[in-house]
Amino acid sequence: MMELNEAAAPPPPPEVQGAVLETPYGPVAVAMLGTPRPGRPVILTLPDVGHTSCSCFGPLFALEEMQELLRSFLVLHLDPPGMEAGAAPYPPAYQYPSMEQLASMLPCILQPLNIKSIVGIGVGAGAFVLAKFGLLHPDAVEGLVLVNIDPKAKGWMDWAAHKLSGLTMSTNEMILAHLFTQAELSDSPPYVQQVRQHLEGGTNSAHLWTMYSSRGDLGLQRSGAGSLRCPVLLVVGDESPHVDAVVECNAKLDPTQTSFLKMADGGGQPQITQPARLTEAFKYFLQGMGYMAASAMTRLSRSRTASVSSSTSGEGERGRSRTLSRGSTGGGAGGTAPQ
Repeated sequence: MMELNEAAAPPPPPEVQGAVLETPYGPVAVAMLGTPRPGRPVILTLPDVGHTSCSCFGPLFALEEMQELLRSFLVLHLDPPGMEAGAAPYPPAYQYPSMEQLASMLPCILQPLNIKSIVGIGVGAGAFVLAKFGLLHPDAVEGLVLVNIDPKAKGWMDWAAHKLSGLTMSTNEMILAHLFTQAELSDSPPYVQQVRQHLEGGTNSAHLWTMYSSRGDLGLQRSGAGSLRCPVLLVVGDESPHVDAVVECNAKLDPTQTSFLKMADGGGQPQITQPARLTEAFKYFLQGMGYMAASAMTRLSRSRTASVSSSTSGEGERGRSRTLSRGSTGGGAGGTAPQ
């Protein structure tokens, strides 16, 4: 197996190229980094409500272990319309696009860039949009990493609870409660403070939050028109407010195509709190798709101390569910760890 020279200087940070593309629902900020490879999909990220692409995915893609992947793939970071840092505020009555409209908007971004297929990484609202895109355009999606996905529509009881919460909580407080655990909100680590300050600085997040809170059901099924036809990696922190929703999503997907990682100590945003674990899981996911040779899994395979346990989702035996323990650098998802 290829060894990594520990004394070697770290690679320089990848050059980031920015662009703004016009869509039927307004301009979309795009950041591109990594290395285009013919015949390979582009890795496309989409953040959750309350985040920018930088605050949501910056810690993950700044990780040294991720640089190997950036030498093999082009990465496209998208911000939903009006959600990029420094975006001009929308008027209060502005009609923001629905989750379904955001999904239908993605070809307007991919086609001008001549992107044929993607591997999507989405969190929360971004995960919902990418899953919807996978249902609408299955030939354009080779794989999906869905963090904190809730595929359900909000029923009348959810609507009533949301209205009652609105009487006692501000929109910003509801977004923060959606993103983070109660312990994180109480302790207020730097990544929580960053999002709180972003929201308090005046953003368009309330518009996206309104549409996400009134979303329709994804209508996921294990087979047929409502099925995702690509490999899927579901990720959630073990104390996340979205554990039950992700478990339910897991039960609705094809078990032969789906891996489920519940990350210990992952908090509400495991891509921020546990980027090394998610990086390893993502690399094994890509390896299982045939895109990363075992010889490329340098640091990960040598430093593995994962404690991996099988669990069930509540709908029959599903041996592809994983829980990662403290001190682990990853868990097996979408591929076999090289020996």
